[in-house]
Amino acid sequence: MPVTIKIPLPDQARLTPEIVATLGRLPPLNVFLMMANAPASFEPLINFATSILLRSEFDRRKREIAVLRVAHVTRSSYEWTQHVAVAKSVGVSEDEIAAIKVDGAVTRLDAEGNLLCRVADEISRDVRLSDEALGAIMDRYGVRQATELILCCSYFNMLSRFLESTRVELEPQPPLPSARRLGNS
Repeated sequence: MPVTIKIPLPDQARLTPEIVATLGRLPPLNVFLMMANAPASFEPLINFATSILLRSEFDRRKREIAVLRVAHVTRSSYEWTQHVAVAKSVGVSEDEIAAIKVDGAVTRLDAEGNLLCRVADEISRDVRLSDEALGAIMDRYGVRQATELILCCSYFNMLSRFLESTRVELEPQPPLPSARRLGNS
């Protein structure tokens, strides 16, 4: 059987006290531990994730629809698994989750859900939103929340590439129990 090459998770005994303290305030997830392999980027990445997940005005349920679509399109099984749990905790149904996890355009959600998935698709696959999609989210959400949606999709695209390229493994315990635990002290 071929050996799978991956970046190992860091030995916590070798991490700085500041990073260990931050990790202690976060859910015990391998994604956060892997980020600690890049000490200069660790705190900024955690702060960035927290800004998107906990401080954005953009509705959490709508955000999770977009995040799940990014995870599906980028084939990030870790991101998908963790965010199915988060999505359920903010009211995304099993039927909606199944509708998001399709190849091709998402058409089985309501008009807003389909739009969120289209935005996630275009950012993930084309890098740049079409004028039509950008206009639609600006009309629906205004400048701030349209920007937050784009930033969210962009962040989770970066994260899926990080997760898949470093080969972060899913934890043996159940995934995230709640969206509220992310980043809370």
